[in-house]
Amino acid sequence: MGIHKYFRSLNELERIIRCPGKFKFEEHSVAAHSWKVVQYAKTLADIEEKHGAQIDWKKLYNITSSHDYGEIFIGDIKTPVKHSSMQLRQLIQQVEEGMVNHFIEEHIPQEFKGTFYHQLREGKDDSLEGLILEVADKMDQVYEAFAELQRGNTEKEFVVMYRNALIKIKHIKLRSVDYFLEEILPDMVNEETLSSINIRQITEEALAL
Repeated sequence: MGIHKYFRSLNELERIIRCPGKFKFEEHSVAAHSWKVVQYAKTLADIEEKHGAQIDWKKLYNITSSHDYGEIFIGDIKTPVKHSSMQLRQLIQQVEEGMVNHFIEEHIPQEFKGTFYHQLREGKDDSLEGLILEVADKMDQVYEAFAELQRGNTEKEFVVMYRNALIKIKHIKLRSVDYFLEEILPDMVNEETLSSINIRQITEEALAL
């Protein structure tokens, strides 16, 4: 069936809901998450370029737009579960990569296999583009969790998601991270909220770690 099978499979990302099993005011699909990550990453990369960095834009768009394609096969596994141990995280990644590779082997024409292996691989690494992907991915967790907390959702998981994502972002050494923490995050925290949870306090405690 060739590349048609890949194109058809993209519809499945619209049906996979992030953070399953918890009450949410607003549902977010993996497809919507992937689109937002591309937008965050594009802006983060613009900030890096303003400070003299050289961006491999083709690599950035490849890894950000496809970074969660493997969830078609394994679904959205909650971040606290996925990162509860390094061994479990590695096993999940191995399973995901194995199923993606099997899909490519089964359905993608030989002339494009190398391209798809490269584009659908895990993109988070120590390169500038890989670090930008990591920050953009965590930024979407921050925004999704913040929106729930802001509207009064008291599910503990969103507090944990918000806090842990901020901690992760803070420890990635990029100029764009500095900009996010100093210029963007304060605007977020200063928005009106209906929550009984002290978002400002959680933010300050996370940034102090």
